[in-house]
Amino acid sequence: MLTEERQQQILQLIQEKNIVKLQELTQKLDASESTIRRDLQDLEDQHLLLRIHGGAKKIQRFMLEPDMQQKTSEHPSEKRAIAAYGASLVHAEDVIYLDAGSTTLELIDHLPRGIQIKAVTNSVQHAARLIERQIETIILGGNIKLSTQATLGYTAIQQLEPFRFTKAFLGANGIELTAGITTPDPDEALLKKTAARQADMAIVLADASKFEQITFTKFAALRDVMIITDALDLQNAQAYHEETSITEVMK
Repeated sequence: MLTEERQQQILQLIQEKNIVKLQELTQKLDASESTIRRDLQDLEDQHLLLRIHGGAKKIQRFMLEPDMQQKTSEHPSEKRAIAAYGASLVHAEDVIYLDAGSTTLELIDHLPRGIQIKAVTNSVQHAARLIERQIETIILGGNIKLSTQATLGYTAIQQLEPFRFTKAFLGANGIELTAGITTPDPDEALLKKTAARQADMAIVLADASKFEQITFTKFAALRDVMIITDALDLQNAQAYHEETSITEVMK
């Protein structure tokens, strides 16, 4: 099989499955591991895929935002571990911002019971769960985005601007060394950026699948936030650690 033909088949498999293992490629293409590794390196150099330990995955750029139901179903064990670690950083008398997202929603269930804190959120779903936990809560007003149940727009920004936080917990759709931390919705990005700026500590909760992804709107540079994630299985993981503070937790 010609190199170009083999590499085209690799790209087709990744397009179909998002992630492919090295062993699977060697079997399907009847090629040695060293040959497939060279192919993957060539394709990564052309920015056509992303190499990971034991295989490769598709690079998704400027993707559309999934709804909350889809977000919640993806990487649940990783999100639980990330949320639990994030919740452990919350202490009595903290004033926290919880941005709309599946991992920040999970964090609420891990907050210590009986702790005296105040929470501000732009999520209808988050506010309801905070109230169930008997946590003093402020919900920002504005237009409700149906897919994420987040309040957005001028009213939400206006209400957020006077507040200051000890910690802001933020979700992200993309994290990339050059592009920074991104989200598909410009209105949502503005809220995230404002909350991060007004917090003593801005903390991004993001599973490892969000790395090497770029979506439409940047809301923070890596150096401006702390990132909590599961184990980074990337070729350039060390570069991320050098750029920002990353805590990796096991699921």
